[in-house]
Amino acid sequence: MIPAMNPLVLFHLAALLLLALGLYGITIRKTLVGMLISVELMLNGAGLALVASARLTPASDALGQVGTLLVMGLAAAEATLVLAIILVVFKRFGTSDSAKISTLRG
Repeated sequence: MIPAMNPLVLFHLAALLLLALGLYGITIRKTLVGMLISVELMLNGAGLALVASARLTPASDALGQVGTLLVMGLAAAEATLVLAIILVVFKRFGTSDSAKISTLRG
């Protein structure tokens, strides 16, 4: 019989699952947009872990919320920059497939 789990452990397991899915997506995806989505998934897992830790421990709730807002701001800035880079790469190479743009030209 499985014992009842602490809610903090359940939230951290969900955050770990998001992290693992993001890592799996980065290794499997071939396009740059798919890789970006996987990184966003990993950052969402980090935000979930911060909020759950702040809410379910004696730590300040405001501290967890500020940390999560920082993670969300980082994710928004990262998405903006990466989408701009993907646009430039697509204009130059005509594809967003990472395998086709990884060759160096002499």
